[in-house]
Amino acid sequence: MAAINVGREQVTRDPDRCDIPYSVAEYVEREVGTDLNCLKKLGKLIEELSENKKQLEEQVLTVSSEVPKRIQNALKNAEDSKKSLSQLLGEETVLFDSINSHLLTAQPWMEDLGVLISQIEEVERHLAYLKWISQIEELSDNIQQYLMTNNVPEAATTLASMAELDIKLQESSCSHLLTFVRSTVKFWHKILKDKLSRDELLTKPKQLPEKYSLPPSPPVILPMQIMLNPLQKRFKYHFTGNRQTNVLSKPEWYLTQVLMWIGNHAKFLDDKIQPILDKAGSSVNARLEFSRALVMLILEKLAADIVCLLYDDNLFCHLVDEVLLFERELYATHGYLSSVPSCMHILSEETCFQRWLTVERKFALQKMDSILSSEAAWVSQYKDITDVDEMKVPDCAETFTTLLQVITDRYKNLPTASRKLQFLELQKDLVDDFRIRLTQVMKEETRASLAFRYCAILNAVNYIGTVLADWADNVFFLELQQAALEICADSNALSKLQLGQLACMESSVFDDMINLLERLKHDMLTRQVDHVFREVKDAAKLYKKERWLSLPSQAEQAVMSLSSTACPLLLTLRDRLLQLEQQLCCSLFKIFWQMLAEKVDMFIYQEVILANHFNEGGAVQLQFDMTRNLFPLFSHYCKRPENYFKHIKEACIILNLNVGSALLLKDALHSASENGTILDPNQPSATAVLNELGVYKLAQQDVEILLNLRTNWPNIGK
Repeated sequence: MAAINVGREQVTRDPDRCDIPYSVAEYVEREVGTDLNCLKKLGKLIEELSENKKQLEEQVLTVSSEVPKRIQNALKNAEDSKKSLSQLLGEETVLFDSINSHLLTAQPWMEDLGVLISQIEEVERHLAYLKWISQIEELSDNIQQYLMTNNVPEAATTLASMAELDIKLQESSCSHLLTFVRSTVKFWHKILKDKLSRDELLTKPKQLPEKYSLPPSPPVILPMQIMLNPLQKRFKYHFTGNRQTNVLSKPEWYLTQVLMWIGNHAKFLDDKIQPILDKAGSSVNARLEFSRALVMLILEKLAADIVCLLYDDNLFCHLVDEVLLFERELYATHGYLSSVPSCMHILSEETCFQRWLTVERKFALQKMDSILSSEAAWVSQYKDITDVDEMKVPDCAETFTTLLQVITDRYKNLPTASRKLQFLELQKDLVDDFRIRLTQVMKEETRASLAFRYCAILNAVNYIGTVLADWADNVFFLELQQAALEICADSNALSKLQLGQLACMESSVFDDMINLLERLKHDMLTRQVDHVFREVKDAAKLYKKERWLSLPSQAEQAVMSLSSTACPLLLTLRDRLLQLEQQLCCSLFKIFWQMLAEKVDMFIYQEVILANHFNEGGAVQLQFDMTRNLFPLFSHYCKRPENYFKHIKEACIILNLNVGSALLLKDALHSASENGTILDPNQPSATAVLNELGVYKLAQQDVEILLNLRTNWPNIGK
């Protein structure tokens, strides 16, 4: 093995030739390696190598016998190809000589034929040139014939065909032909244009005076003018001059007619005309263009008629009503846009607008007179429907708010904010006027402040204030608030504080009115509370004089019962609460009973409790009367009514403390008074002691007074 290794180390591989010794050494290394036990494989390896050698020798012999045959065949094929090539070269030489001879013979003929072909091509070009001229002349003759028979549509169609020929010839180098076609198209275009102008099919829109402040708008497109020509003629025929259909008192006739035309043509415009405009790349909306052209007729008619109606209130008001109905239908049903001229621009003209405001105010005031003088003015329309009648709104208040809403609907489409703000001022004036009228009626009912009519007035005041507060958050009125802010800022009409409040939305356009209504509501509620409270005080006279000092203790009574002297007081409260709960809306009644509860609480505390002394029986009886009888009267309106009678509740706690607790409390309060501001960490404060007993409202001095009202103290001590 050492020899083998030495031999292997001496054998190096030559990459440029077949290195057999290296391959043999590598084979032996791979099969045998350094393991001496593998030497017994040598016999088997020698047999395998011998077999491989035999197979390789057989393959070499087979190949050696086949290669010569293939070489012979290849040589034979090469000889045959050479012979074929020599034959083809010979034939090619003969053919080349023949072609040259033929070309020499045909050369004179080719020269003569080329001249003829050039002449034919030139004639064909001349013929095509003449055909173009003939076609143009034929189209010109057709246009002339159509115009002679007044067939404008066919003439326009033929001119369009001529224009298409002009487009096709754009790439041609025949400058004179191009000039001829172009000049012919221009010639007939001018003639057609002049004819259409003479027939009033191409008209500029009539310019209304600048005082109407119409928004700029382009002329109606020519196809739409052609379509509209018969309708325009019919409109002018029926609604101008001395026709019976042209009546100042019947503006609805021409307004309705235009709406019918727009509605009847809508499907045709959408299905037939709009696709044509879209295909032509036009941005025009067919239906809007059609409507705009007809509305311009109405604007001209309105501008002419309205001058004659300004000083006839009934006719003018009727005209405004019909115009507003027309506008509503135009926008809601036919998709008209606010950016194009409309009837509201005519109504916004200064003279007309001021007259509109005057008439609107006049008829609104008449309506207010009517609704307040009605027999059903103070009765709710929904009095028998509990779910709907939560606010117990009298008919006059609901009708008035409806009137305000109708006015809003009438002016909300005005084109400028300044005009809308003038109408807003009118609404605020009407609210103030209605408030004054309600105040006048209320003063007549002052002596019967709990009566049905007085309560109805109060419900009306509350409802109007609630509606105005809701409107203040409406987008329309918020926009008006912003417009008012900008106008006031420009004119310095408001202080910086007011401007800041408007800008921050802390106030609204109705704040002044809401505040006045709230003040009136509070005054009326206060008057009702005072009225009931006077009755309560009268009913409590005997209860104030109850012998609290000598009443039997609880142990001496089989069953606790209400003090007989408290019955008038509680019956009065019960009856008035039931009465006003039925007559006032929920929000008003809540304010009422809470105000009343506060007054009753202070009255009983001051006039009954602080004005008497109590033995044990008296304190228990007072607590029974209050907690088991007075407080439950208000339990229908809240979960914990005792929280609205804190003076009474806490006074009862102090008066009903057992003697020991009362003595401890008295000492604690006395100690707290003596210590003053000196804080003793081991001594709880007077407030903490009182809070532990459930006393939060009464001050220390009040509790000391109440303790002194007790008579059930032991004989020794304080």
